[in-house]
Amino acid sequence: MSALEPRDADPGVASAADAAGHRPIGGPEPSVLDRAHRALSVGIVSVVVLIAFEATAVGTAMPVAARELHGIPLYAFAFSAYFTTSLFAMVLSGQWSDRAGPLTPLTAGIASFATGLLLSGTAGTMWLFVLGRAVQGFGGGLVIVALYVVVSRAYTEQLRPAIMAAFAAGWVVPSVVGPLASGTVTEHLGWRWVFLGIPALVVFPLALALPAIRRTASGPADPAAPLPPYDRRRIRLALGIAVGAGLLQYAGQDLRWLSLLPAAAGTALLVPSARGLLPRGTYRAARGLPSVVLLRGVAAGSFIAAESFVPLMLVTQRGLSPTLAGLSLAVGGATWAFGSYLQSRPWTEPYRQRLVVVGMLLVAAAIATAPSVLIASVPVWVVAVAWGFGCLGMGLVIASTSVLLLKLSAPEEAGANSAALQISDALSNVLLLAAGGAAFAALGGGAVGHAAASASTAHPTAFAAVFLPMAGVALVGAWVATRLGAGSGSGSGTTVAP
Repeated sequence: MSALEPRDADPGVASAADAAGHRPIGGPEPSVLDRAHRALSVGIVSVVVLIAFEATAVGTAMPVAARELHGIPLYAFAFSAYFTTSLFAMVLSGQWSDRAGPLTPLTAGIASFATGLLLSGTAGTMWLFVLGRAVQGFGGGLVIVALYVVVSRAYTEQLRPAIMAAFAAGWVVPSVVGPLASGTVTEHLGWRWVFLGIPALVVFPLALALPAIRRTASGPADPAAPLPPYDRRRIRLALGIAVGAGLLQYAGQDLRWLSLLPAAAGTALLVPSARGLLPRGTYRAARGLPSVVLLRGVAAGSFIAAESFVPLMLVTQRGLSPTLAGLSLAVGGATWAFGSYLQSRPWTEPYRQRLVVVGMLLVAAAIATAPSVLIASVPVWVVAVAWGFGCLGMGLVIASTSVLLLKLSAPEEAGANSAALQISDALSNVLLLAAGGAAFAALGGGAVGHAAASASTAHPTAFAAVFLPMAGVALVGAWVATRLGAGSGSGSGTTVAP
């Protein structure tokens, strides 16, 4: 039976299948904005828009906040605190959603996210500001995994590419408007309002999404089955990966011999924890779910690590203002959304794996092209064009890995597997960014955290040492993309490495 065929023989009978995306014979084609899905789709995409706006806006206000709170030495911890707690929350949210449904962790995550914003916005000291960022990160980790579980339960396989495309589109306006709006608010009202203004906007998506989630995706995946206990081992591993990542970030911010101690401790915690939380076979690119999870990390890590150095390169090597350097990447938001939209078209489904391979090749080409502007005769607009194509590739890859993950996951495993996908994404970001930062500093780039001081001394070779290896990593991702189809030995994503 096709997923779009009705379960009831009588087309006049409205069934639960209709609400989940099935259509009666002769009825309209289901969509993410039809009557059954409209409130849910608008609500959860609004949540994504708020998270996107916060992510793009806070970075603009952060330097001013750190200066006014006399917390410049703790500046990097405001970012690492968010990342560390979100890693732990992703695993917790996966188990929580599989056990009791995504409604409660999503509600708790939004509440924690808003509470963290309020703590940071009212902080009188930098440590309290960092605490707020940690609470906010915990909420963000709960939310992102719970949203994936909502998609797996409330949308049919045919509708999932479209809602994933909508998630990507939700980043377009914030990526363009966020920094400008944040800069304006910071300049005229103060940096605190960048944090205090967002919680008030949470009411709208809650009012729309929560009732719809309660109807379509609440409770355990199989109400007749006994509730599984929480896996305490995975919770401990989640703590290990979070603390390990935090130690590695701390070590990467200070290239001294003493930093080898926290780096070694972080590695000792991180490696076994990651092996235990990611699907068996992830590190050898086993076919099916392990390669999907690995590709997500390879794609996100290589692209974000490279993108982090693009504005610095344009400012220090070509003399652009920070605003123009940032705007050179703005077109990427639109092309990323277009890539996500393209993969959502029904005719692309038989060619999904090929699209992902093409997407990774576009990412590799964009990263490799970016340092060409280190040659004075190359116009700076080359970066904007290249990054537009790279973001198009990322739109194809990121949305497709989300769709494939849910396709390869049993309903009761959607939470754990979604957590693994997000962990791969976040962990690869921090590891490749740390590696790129170390190479940049070692080859005359100066400390990344002190970009202003490095502006006149950064050597062009230091930038090439970041971009070219990341292009190589993206090419490895193109090979991993050829292994996304389920093989005979691929198993559950919750099977962990020994």
